[in-house]
Amino acid sequence: MHINEKNRTPKLVEADEGPSKSELKRQMTERQKLAEVLAALSSDALKTIPLDEAIKAAIAETNKIKSFEAIRRHKQYLGKLMRFLDAEELDAIQKRLDAIQGVSKAETTKLHFLESYRDRLIANDEVFTKMIEQYPDMDIQNMRTLIRNARKEKEQNKPPKAYREIFRVLKDMGL
Repeated sequence: MHINEKNRTPKLVEADEGPSKSELKRQMTERQKLAEVLAALSSDALKTIPLDEAIKAAIAETNKIKSFEAIRRHKQYLGKLMRFLDAEELDAIQKRLDAIQGVSKAETTKLHFLESYRDRLIANDEVFTKMIEQYPDMDIQNMRTLIRNARKEKEQNKPPKAYREIFRVLKDMGL
């Protein structure tokens, strides 16, 4: 029981009023943002998300809309569709989304490592010597030629053909 301060009359307070209006609005905004992230995915990645076909079709349609105001309204519509999903479905969607984005981050990190390794190979012969020790079965002569050509390309401001080829070879080696 709660006492009203103005007239000191007792007022009954319901035990379970449910989420507040502000909380509902926050949930709606979160679901709309999730829909925006899903709309940014490629069509192949979107197919792997555990969603109902009507929502997938609505998300796929987002890319066809060009008008700014229409995009804004469509995102609100997507948020409305997402409102009907329960917590378990949202968790499954978020887990799959995290897996997709995690693979992407790991791949990006690996590519940055390969780029750095390539630059160190071109800049320093000692790095190449250490590489020969670590990978004795690689084509040493080919790699030495590519490094030499990459250095010449850089000096003469030519297109980086050998530079790119070194990256491809490193990637194929599974570094």
